[in-house]
Amino acid sequence: MNLPDVSRRTFLKSASLASAAVAFPHVMRSQQGRSPNDKLNIACIGVGGRGAAAVNGVKGENLVAFCDVDDARAAPTFKKFPEVPRFHDFRKLLEKMGHQIDAVTVSTPDHMHYPIAMAAMSLGKHVFVEKPMSHTIAEARKMAQVAQEKKLATQMGNQGHASDGMRLLKEWFQAGILGEVREIHTWTDRPIWPQGVKAPDHSKLMPVVPSTLDWDLWLGVAAQRDYDPAYLPFNWRGYWDFGTGALGDMGCHMLDGGFWAFDLTPPTVIEAVSAKQTDVSAPSASVVTYQFPARGNQPPLKWVWYDGSMEPVLPPEFEGQKIPDNGTFIIGSKATVSAHPNYFTVRIMPEAKMQAIAPTLPAKTLPRVPGGDHFMEWVNACKGGTPAGANFEYSSRLTETVLLSNVAVRARHRVEWDSAAMKVTNHAAANEFITKKYRGGFGV
Repeated sequence: MNLPDVSRRTFLKSASLASAAVAFPHVMRSQQGRSPNDKLNIACIGVGGRGAAAVNGVKGENLVAFCDVDDARAAPTFKKFPEVPRFHDFRKLLEKMGHQIDAVTVSTPDHMHYPIAMAAMSLGKHVFVEKPMSHTIAEARKMAQVAQEKKLATQMGNQGHASDGMRLLKEWFQAGILGEVREIHTWTDRPIWPQGVKAPDHSKLMPVVPSTLDWDLWLGVAAQRDYDPAYLPFNWRGYWDFGTGALGDMGCHMLDGGFWAFDLTPPTVIEAVSAKQTDVSAPSASVVTYQFPARGNQPPLKWVWYDGSMEPVLPPEFEGQKIPDNGTFIIGSKATVSAHPNYFTVRIMPEAKMQAIAPTLPAKTLPRVPGGDHFMEWVNACKGGTPAGANFEYSSRLTETVLLSNVAVRARHRVEWDSAAMKVTNHAAANEFITKKYRGGFGV
C-alpha cells in the first residue's frame, strides 16, 4: 500500500525554480510580509465547467495562466479572458511559468486532483482544490502532509464551510441548545448521472475523440483506455477510475457541517448496502451508516447517508413537511435541526419552536468569513492571513470520512477503521481501496 511521492524529475524542477528566485525576486517573493493589497499571480488548471467558477472566484487577482485539456469546454473562459496564456498540459504550465505563479486552483475530475496539487505544492505554490480533495484516502493524507511541511495556504472547494449556517450550528451546539447529538441523517438526489453501469462496449462502434479534446491528458494517471462519450463531460463521476460517486460528489458538502460543529474524527465502523454496483461504476443507490466514537463528554454518534433517491424516515418534528431533494437533519436530545445541503441555512424544527426560542439563541461568537466567500478566504490566507477553514489539515479528515463509504461499498463488507494506522483491521481485502495504481508520466 505504497503511495508514490512526486517524481525525481519534478523535484529537480522544483529545485531549479527555487534557484530562479534570485533571478526573479519580484515574482518569487516570500508570502511573509505581503501586503493584503498585493495581488496574487494565480494559475487556474481546469477552467471549463466547474472550473469557470474558480476563475470567477479569483478574477480580482492576477490571472497569469489557464490550463484545460478540452478547448470546447474551456471556450467561454478563454473568450472572457483572451490575453491569459493557455496550456493543455499542467506539467508544461508549471515548467514554463512556475516562476511567475504564487498559487494554483485545481478544478479537474477527481482522479487528477492529487497529481496536479502535488506538482504545484512541490514548487511551493498555494493550492485550492475542488471537492473532494482527493480520489483516495492515502492521497488526502499525503496532500495534507506536504501542505503542512511547506507551510502553504490551502483550501478544498466546499463553499458551505465559509457560510454563516456552519457557525450558527456550532454556536448552538456549544451553547447546549441541541443537547446531546447521537443521530444524524443525510440524503441526496445524486447520482444525477449514470451509475451502476458497465464499461462502454466498443465491439460494434468505436467513438472518435473530439478534435478539441486531448484524451490522453484527460486520462492522466488513469489506466489507458479508448475514449467514449459515456465519460465526458460530466458522467465520469460515476466511474471508479475517475470519480467518487454520489457521496464523493456531495459528501464533502453535506457531512461538513456536523463533522466540524461536533468536532468529529473519522468513524471507526462503516457499513453500506447498495444497488447495482459494478466493478467499474459506483452503485445506483446506497445507504451508508457511520459510527463515530465518543468525544470528550459527548456520546457516540450514528450518521446515516442515503443516495439514489433513498430517503430517511422523518422524525416527528418534520411531520407535514415536504422532504427536499437534498438535506440533513440532526437529532439532539433538546432540539432537532434541519440543514441546507451546504449549511447555508440551519433551522430548528418545527418552525414554531425556532420562533419561540429565537430570542434566547446565543450571540454570534465565531469569526465569520466576509460575504461567505470561500475563494477570497483562501486568497487572504495566501497573503498571510488566517488559514482558510477548509484547509487541507481539516479537509483531509473530512475527505477520509467521505471516501470510507466507498471503501465499504466496494469491499461489500463491514469496515472497521483504524485511522491512526490508515488501515481496515477486520477485512484485509478492503485496504486495496485506500490507495490506487497510477499510470506513469504524471509525477506520481
